[in-house]
Amino acid sequence: MYLLIGSTNALLIDTGDVADANQMPLAKTVMQLLPGDDATKMPLLVVHTHRHLDHRAGDGQFMHLSNVQVVGFDVESVRRFYKVANWPKGLAQINLGDRTVDVIPTPGHNETEVSFYDRDTGLFFSGDFLLPGRLLIDDANADLASAERVAVFVRDRPISSVLGGHIELDASGETFPWESQYHPNEHVLQLTKDDLLALPAAIRSFNGFYTRSGTFIMINSMRMLIVWAVLAGVVLIALVMILVLYIRRRRRARRLRAAGGGQS
Repeated sequence: MYLLIGSTNALLIDTGDVADANQMPLAKTVMQLLPGDDATKMPLLVVHTHRHLDHRAGDGQFMHLSNVQVVGFDVESVRRFYKVANWPKGLAQINLGDRTVDVIPTPGHNETEVSFYDRDTGLFFSGDFLLPGRLLIDDANADLASAERVAVFVRDRPISSVLGGHIELDASGETFPWESQYHPNEHVLQLTKDDLLALPAAIRSFNGFYTRSGTFIMINSMRMLIVWAVLAGVVLIALVMILVLYIRRRRRARRLRAAGGGQS
């Protein structure tokens, strides 16, 4: 989650994976960080890098607050709010008052994925489009097109850091177990402009299932689940066949012993 504050408005990118305000008082914390008291609190815009629940579970904490707008997470709501006519090829801007944030549609991980570029700091907020971890790609063609557009966008712009939505690697570049909450010797969050520029070539090498290209780990999780399901089915069938053959041999052996006993 990232909070950007301009001279007239504030922007919160993603609300995280925890809905319960008692467990994680996100809205309370964010509102305390904004200038002004209750009556003159700076307006806040809440947006998402994409619609997956781990990036928007905290939305409910903001829904009934005054001077807060929460952008919808479905495709049509995203398109309508940013007014990108030629989605996903266009760009949009959010004016926070003396601070402009560019909005770049980057579908591929998810069709609603967008990235944000803060002109003041040079920070590029990449959500799950690019992060130090597994790049889960639902649509490889869309992901490649997004990566190519981003490479063009950042080529002549200063990028101080690329900040994604997760860290799933250790310092040596190896992945932590899925959904692990214990990350010893964790990889740094920040990626670089060079990583953005190298992403298109990496995605071109993606085989549609699982590919590791340099520092990039690319996965189509649905296809991998299908592969594992098919393999599990093959193993199960093989085990059943082995069991059937074993039972048949046992029965044949019993019949032979019974026949031999009758002859004696």
